[in-house]
Amino acid sequence: MHQYPQRPRPDEQQPYQEHQGYQQYPGYQDEEQRQRQGQSQQQQYQHQPPPYPQYPQPPQPPQRYAYAEQPPAPEPPRSGRSRRRIWIGATVALALLLGGGGFAAWKLDWFSGNGEAVSFGKNPQPPAAAGKTDPSAPATAAKPTGDPDVLMPTGPKSAFKQTAKLDDGTIVAKTRIAGAKSGFEGDVWVWAPKEYDDPKYAKSGFPVLIALPGGNGFPDNYWADRSLGLQKAITDGAKAGTSLPFIVIMPVLNPDAKYYYDGSDIPGQAKMGTWIAEDVPAFAKANFRTYKSRDGWAFMGSSSGAFVGMKTVLQHPDKFKAVIASGGEIVPDSPLWKGHQAEMDANNPEKLAQKLIDTKGPEVYINFQIGTKESGKERMTKFQQQYGKGPVKMTIRDIQNGEHNGWHYVRGMKEGSLEWVSKVLKGPKPEAG
Repeated sequence: MHQYPQRPRPDEQQPYQEHQGYQQYPGYQDEEQRQRQGQSQQQQYQHQPPPYPQYPQPPQPPQRYAYAEQPPAPEPPRSGRSRRRIWIGATVALALLLGGGGFAAWKLDWFSGNGEAVSFGKNPQPPAAAGKTDPSAPATAAKPTGDPDVLMPTGPKSAFKQTAKLDDGTIVAKTRIAGAKSGFEGDVWVWAPKEYDDPKYAKSGFPVLIALPGGNGFPDNYWADRSLGLQKAITDGAKAGTSLPFIVIMPVLNPDAKYYYDGSDIPGQAKMGTWIAEDVPAFAKANFRTYKSRDGWAFMGSSSGAFVGMKTVLQHPDKFKAVIASGGEIVPDSPLWKGHQAEMDANNPEKLAQKLIDTKGPEVYINFQIGTKESGKERMTKFQQQYGKGPVKMTIRDIQNGEHNGWHYVRGMKEGSLEWVSKVLKGPKPEAG
């Protein structure tokens, strides 16, 4: 069985070998040579293949899919092929890879509307009283009632573009934000459940789940790919009463694909810790109805994203309450920490958990997920035995026959982790009456 690497490192990447020019292949003739051979030879070439063999493409470095094992993105359009045809072909190929659902992907038209502007929270004006309808009256913004913890969108609003559509009509969309506190500018994907646009919840806050990918987490976040099923798992769970209808925020994890940054403010590097802990939540509050308290905020992540989510919850227990950490790592190990031991310790979950235990809170909740076909449970068990006490509440969920990939981690969430985190956080409340 193939063992996935915990994180691709720069020294693991094989250098690209430049391909020799096709002029060096036997039988190759340039244009001048063909012209010297005369008109008859030129006509012959119109009906026969060229005399030189088809030379191979340049050798490619080994494919390194992200931890969700996503297929590569579609290639750029070539002359004679439209962008839409390329996307449709990629859609069918992806569906076939996922189990022979190519026709279903075509029928559902997953990518219909991609690139179009999207707005969230289109709360209609409440119906006017009978006999008092005034079509010219401007719609008024909903105001929170009842729960003082509800935070209405603070603005400014971001410009969203659709990247995927789910079967229930909900949208995954992308925007780009410049972090006011980190100084880092990056892409963020978002998804809001169907309940978010339901007039019954127009004055309610919604819990936020910040989803972090594994690997370098750049330039994409694979949780935004509908094929992994994260959003559908939340939708189905909300219908079944086993999950809250979370808003899912999916930022890039790193500033580039050269190194991994442990989601931390490593001296001399982009401030990715501030990006994750400050700028991304501020963006969510600017655009969505959320909660002021930590009771409405949690992380989920896989592999390196699991580490960052867990580290951020332990580091900022006043802002975040829980994390689902799948196939996760326990300690920081970026090569960029060299020479910065004190700063690395300040981002070490072992030391952060001990600090919470020593100061007696506040309580945080960690739910590890681990596939029975992957390694790493020993690290989780040791961490739980040593630090799973006092205010640090910890559980470990085994995913039977699970491997180190996003599909299996979503299965674990459907089997119980979504229900676990839903019991820890608060959910939206419909307007009374």
